[in-house]
Amino acid sequence: MRVQRVLMPGTEAESWTLLGDDFVPVEPVERFLAYLASIEKSPNTLKAYAHDLKDWLTFLGGRGLDWRDVTIEDVAGSDARLRLPPEARDGKVAVLPTVEHHCSAASVNRKLAALTSFCEFRARHGVKLAGLLITMRPAGRRGGGSSASYKPFLHHVTKSGLQRRRTIKLKSSKPRPKVLSAVEVQTILDACIHLRDRLLFALLLACGVRIGEALGPRHEDVGIAERSVTVCPRPNDNRARAKAGVSRTIPASAELMRLYADYLNREYGALDSDYVFVNLWAGPLGRPWTYPAVYDLVLRLREKTGIDFEPHQWRHTYATWLLRRGAGMETVKECLGHASITTTRHIRPPHG
Repeated sequence: MRVQRVLMPGTEAESWTLLGDDFVPVEPVERFLAYLASIEKSPNTLKAYAHDLKDWLTFLGGRGLDWRDVTIEDVAGSDARLRLPPEARDGKVAVLPTVEHHCSAASVNRKLAALTSFCEFRARHGVKLAGLLITMRPAGRRGGGSSASYKPFLHHVTKSGLQRRRTIKLKSSKPRPKVLSAVEVQTILDACIHLRDRLLFALLLACGVRIGEALGPRHEDVGIAERSVTVCPRPNDNRARAKAGVSRTIPASAELMRLYADYLNREYGALDSDYVFVNLWAGPLGRPWTYPAVYDLVLRLREKTGIDFEPHQWRHTYATWLLRRGAGMETVKECLGHASITTTRHIRPPHG
């Protein structure tokens, strides 16, 4: 089996599917992924789910099991297999206890979430595994006591007072988001040769946007007089994508606006494009900047500065600096575009 990228006819929207050994889409997975695409889940989510379900079906195929009739023990066996190095998964190679797990607990839990979502979708067609993977418990109960009976797909959106809990979940610690220091930020900005590159990282730091949100803005989204940047979910030629489904306007600094104006005057010039970030020194000129081009820049800056960083760390740094300056958690949530404040609470400024 293989995971295959798909461009939808007419719109060129990106999606993903899972092909069998006969290069035909695996029907139950294809229907599930098509459903996710119809409710506008991101292409990255579809790609991850396709890979996770490929691992699941590969495990079942190696044991001659039908995905419609598997048990909770089979799921546990799949989890144990994922923890083994790939070369040991066929059982022909022994693994010493000192060998580290190939998949972290967090990765296995993510794969379990994908499998659970798939089984919930298929529960409407008689697949019983979803009822084994999910229990419904009164809100606030962490364990013990009897669980309520399993409810159908999307039952959790009702106001029943019950919460969904996965039957199988590995213990994992959530790592603290890495934050850049002021010295590291300045070092990286100073290492940027072009104003365009410096503006990108300044935008990530000043507004806390995701890299997909940073590559999508048009000039109309930058309010110089208002000192604000608006993130608008819309189709983009470079496939950059704003994760949240609602537009949000983020306050920006006067320094960021001056840098934007300098960029327009000294590098952008009379170029005819709606996009803020475009190709200026490599073809096709004027086309919106892409993810691969940004990551090439990140690799060059890592080598030049000796600082091992990712674009997403600038978002964590923005949020942490806001909290250190006394901003409320709700304010930070709105600026980051989080759907739930629970996600925002994972960002805690280190002591000191």
